[in-house]
Amino acid sequence: MKRTLVLATLVLGLLALAATGLAAPGGAGKGKKVKRFTFAITTVDNGSCGGPWATDTSRRTWKVRRHSDGTFTLTRKDRGTFVTLGGDSPGKCAPKGKHGSTVAAGVHGKFRGYLTGTVSGGTFDPTAACNATCGASTTAFVAAFFGATAKLTCLEGFAGCKFNFEYSSPDPTLRYRHWQDKGTNGVSEQFVGDIATS
Repeated sequence: MKRTLVLATLVLGLLALAATGLAAPGGAGKGKKVKRFTFAITTVDNGSCGGPWATDTSRRTWKVRRHSDGTFTLTRKDRGTFVTLGGDSPGKCAPKGKHGSTVAAGVHGKFRGYLTGTVSGGTFDPTAACNATCGASTTAFVAAFFGATAKLTCLEGFAGCKFNFEYSSPDPTLRYRHWQDKGTNGVSEQFVGDIATS
């Protein structure tokens, strides 16, 4: 009886150890270590003309994946709501496509999107201090977690950076109710549609 109890305890201990060994802090994927950091943030959103058009309130999650060559994939995911400020619509300065020119203040809607690029030239510190202000700024996040010498492709131009942000609103006063701001690892930013009153 004592021997059976000891054997059962050993088996349970080994199972618990195996389960612990499979779980990596922050998650894991394909043998690479992944860390996640999440912030509740409020930021001003800029449109195609370069000026602010809305205030965003969102949950922002940063994901860092380490590679064997010393680089890191940094992915930012946002999901939340927006409220328009009034003035130029976000798609007003798009070079082509159908879009408006102005948007009234106080229009509510939802948005979601991601940005992903490669960090090089820095050392990742998963214990770095970073508050919501730091989490809201891509530049500040990279500096805090990778150091001042780190470079993120998305802060250097469009090459090596992918992003896609989509905004929509059911507001019946709008002429255009969907706007997309995207880049597909190329050389330019693309705007589709608009959030516009006129």
